[in-house]
Amino acid sequence: MKPWIKRSLFGVFGATVLLGGMAACANNRFEHGPISTERMAQMRGKVIERVSGKLDLTPAQQQKLGVLADTLQAQRLAMMGSTPEPRTAMQALIAGDKFDRSGAQALLSEKTQAVNTGSPAVIAALGDFYDSLNATQQQQVREMAQHRHGGGWFNRG
Repeated sequence: MKPWIKRSLFGVFGATVLLGGMAACANNRFEHGPISTERMAQMRGKVIERVSGKLDLTPAQQQKLGVLADTLQAQRLAMMGSTPEPRTAMQALIAGDKFDRSGAQALLSEKTQAVNTGSPAVIAALGDFYDSLNATQQQQVREMAQHRHGGGWFNRG
């Protein structure tokens, strides 16, 4: 094949990939930046509805799932702490000619403290929810956890 034909084909292929990628990004359904409280409430409701339907939860179990969701949300906010934009925080660490080790250690310490402080509540809420499930529901959870791929088992139809 002549070199100019090869270059033309690679150019057309490259342009197609580039335009396809740009189109995919333009139609991106995912939000960038922090999730609003309204969006988080919508997501929480959908997850609770989906899990409730898959596991056929009783109202008492749904209430415990709601407590777990609230506890996880509180832990998420605690983990964000003073750095709601992790990319910006990371960029600040590498902004100079030297890596900001003390800044990185402070960031890590903040996150570690959030985990240490919030973990007991998360474990208790998860334990309360799981313990409220009957044997069949617990088996379903184990199976879903074992076969989980990529987007999570909440997203499966």
